[in-house]
Amino acid sequence: MVLAAACAGQFLVVLDVSVVNVALPSMRADLGLSSVGLQWVLNAYSIAFAGFMLLGGRAADLFGRKRMFLTGLGLFTAASVAGGLAGEGWQLLAARAVQGLGAAVLAPATLTIVTSAVPPGPARTRAIATWSAVGAGGGAAGGLVGGLLTDLLSWRWVLLINVPVGVVVIVAAVVCIREGRGADARRRLDLPGAVLATAGLAAVAYGIVQTEEAGWGDAATLVPLLGGLALLALFVAVEARTREPLMPLKVFRSRPVSAANAAMLVNGSASFAMWFFMTVYAQGVLGYTPLQAGLALVPSSLSVILGSKLAPRLMAVTGARDLAVAGALVAAAGFGWQSLMDAHGSYATTILGPGILMMLGVGLAITPLASLATAGAAPGDAGLVSGLVNTSRTMGGALGLAVLSTVAAATTAGGTSPEALTAGYAMAFRTGAIVVLAGALLTWLWMPRRTEHH
Repeated sequence: MVLAAACAGQFLVVLDVSVVNVALPSMRADLGLSSVGLQWVLNAYSIAFAGFMLLGGRAADLFGRKRMFLTGLGLFTAASVAGGLAGEGWQLLAARAVQGLGAAVLAPATLTIVTSAVPPGPARTRAIATWSAVGAGGGAAGGLVGGLLTDLLSWRWVLLINVPVGVVVIVAAVVCIREGRGADARRRLDLPGAVLATAGLAAVAYGIVQTEEAGWGDAATLVPLLGGLALLALFVAVEARTREPLMPLKVFRSRPVSAANAAMLVNGSASFAMWFFMTVYAQGVLGYTPLQAGLALVPSSLSVILGSKLAPRLMAVTGARDLAVAGALVAAAGFGWQSLMDAHGSYATTILGPGILMMLGVGLAITPLASLATAGAAPGDAGLVSGLVNTSRTMGGALGLAVLSTVAAATTAGGTSPEALTAGYAMAFRTGAIVVLAGALLTWLWMPRRTEHH
């Protein structure tokens, strides 16, 4: 029951990254959002989620996992109501940011609840694999759930659906989950660190997106970009000096931890954007309805789960590092194939085949990277490091979406014909393939050959 409640929480968090994808064209029509505004429906959530996740991980260690799980889920559910009832574009974006904050408090608590409920060894590896698969399943189900709700009811229900589910999980958690804390519960929270990290990331993403309209040399681009980088530099300086930092820089002295996080960031940057582009391509170019687009992406979603479930068995044979590299290579092949798409593509060759390859590869890579990162952590830092892995992946996703959308827009050059749009999306996937190959190379060169599995 504990595992079920924790996994349900994780499922909701991840579902909400992907469930809005299929509803984006409907939101755009209803609230009059621009194409940049459309990206921020995703990025407002993922940046708040990534920026505050470390704080959430630390809070779970300090104030208790159950308390933070319930706080995060309550905030998330309340913001879902606000988003579902939004009448203006800015109201939707604000609700998505608060949802991201709730998710940031909730997600690290789900993993610490899972790891503290199951003793170390094969059973814990299986529990973490289940947790990863449920997360992947949330991402996977998002398209289908979003398509069904948008077609049958309206886009508002992709957010409102969280409310009844959230209430049921809150009740289950109150009854089943026991309170637990990290060893040292007297420490303080580093709020300045969380605010600097989030603001810096948001400013950098905003700056990248501005290049679509203003170009790289324009003040509208340079001010947020440089300002964001300055905030991130300040974040590192604060972390180096503060007594109880949000992200103790010492954890990066462990090669497995730093290499796994770098690889997560790079892989996340491509895989997150993949769902966005597949959805807008299916609806905007191939003319699918929201439900058809959701159904079209189900096989890719299932292949993520398959990859996550196969990974622990394959890791025993190949070792974690080699499996992470192999997974990235499979994903890169999928991205390469996807970049051959055209405006009149058949389902089998432009969505089904490449989607399955991309997502199978991502599933195979994520589990070994997560286990390499957490195996390299000191016992007191378990919550922090699991938060860090998630943060790297989500931050990579937010920045990747900003960069790849900009690449697509530059290629499209303002054209709105199916051919022009498809050329832009194809260029985004080509760039994604290069990014994932770079991630494979990074893992191969930086990750130690053999790492101990605790």
